[in-house]
Amino acid sequence: MPLALILVVAPAAARDSVGVFESWGAFRDAKVPRCYAIAMAQAAKPGDFQPYATVGQWPKRGLRNQVHFRLSRRTAPGSAITLTVGERRFALSGGGGNAWAANRTVDAGIVAAMRSATRMRVSAVAADGRAFADAYPLAGAASAIDAAALACAPSR
Repeated sequence: MPLALILVVAPAAARDSVGVFESWGAFRDAKVPRCYAIAMAQAAKPGDFQPYATVGQWPKRGLRNQVHFRLSRRTAPGSAITLTVGERRFALSGGGGNAWAANRTVDAGIVAAMRSATRMRVSAVAADGRAFADAYPLAGAASAIDAAALACAPSR
């Protein structure tokens, strides 16, 4: 994926590119501070939002490898949101157009699964009652996650 496309979905705050790894990019936002790996979903039908996945590092908050998904559609109230990474399934929490892992343990499980799988998919029921899914290739994800983590590592 071209860097220009990644920048379109990256949050608008100040950021520095750490690198692009296949379809994943790594960025650092020194003002917050935070670092994150990000990828756009593969081509999907136009929806409510531009879907993307991030794995973030928030050093001042003590958060590492926090997983977040911007979904392509608003979810129906009470809709289950499921992430499938390779053969593993994870229940996500969230609503509207966003989804997260329920806790740090689930974040860690998702990131571990991402390192060994080739694809992941987030699925739910949209506000209009139709099922939808956002798919992501995982080539380059591990490198982008590692680059983001190193960009926010404390200086020695």
